[in-house]
Amino acid sequence: MKSAIILAIFSLFFYICSAAPTSKRAGYSIQVKSETSFCSFMPPHPGNDVGATENNGIPFCTNASLGGQVFPSGFIKSAHYVSTSAYSQVTGTIDRSKYSLKASDGGGQYDNKDISGVTCNGYKYFVNLIEPDANIFCIRCCKNQSDCNLGISTYGCARVVPGNYN
Repeated sequence: MKSAIILAIFSLFFYICSAAPTSKRAGYSIQVKSETSFCSFMPPHPGNDVGATENNGIPFCTNASLGGQVFPSGFIKSAHYVSTSAYSQVTGTIDRSKYSLKASDGGGQYDNKDISGVTCNGYKYFVNLIEPDANIFCIRCCKNQSDCNLGISTYGCARVVPGNYN
C-alpha cells in the first residue's frame, strides 16, 4: 500500500513536471554570412509583440538552408554586413507590416540567455533585436560573450549593435 502511494505521488510529480511549459526553446543553428545571407529571430506568429516573445522567438532567414523559415517577402528593406575576428553582424531596416508587427511595439532582444542551445556561425553567443516602432533590426554572432552587448536591450540596436541603419 505504501509503495503504491509513493508510486502514485511520483507519477503525478513526473506528469506535472513534464507537462509544465518551458520558457526557452533550444537547438537552432543559424548563420550570419553576408548582407544577403543571414538570419534573425522574430516572434513565432505574425502580430506577436517582440518583447513578449523574447524566450520563444524563432529564426527567419534569407533562405531556409541557413537554419530557419524564410523572411516574409519585403520584410527586410536593407541589410549591412560587418565581420571581424570576434563577431559577424547584420544591421538594417525592416517593413514591420510584412509580418503584421505593430507600430507601437518598441521591440525586444533575443539572445543566448533567453533561447538556449543556439549556435550562430558556430558560436554559442548572439544578440538580436527587432524594433518594429523604428523599423530596424540587428543581429551579432559573437565568439566571446563580451563581444555581445547583452542586458542593455532598452538602449536599442544602435547601441547594442553599432552599425548602419539606413
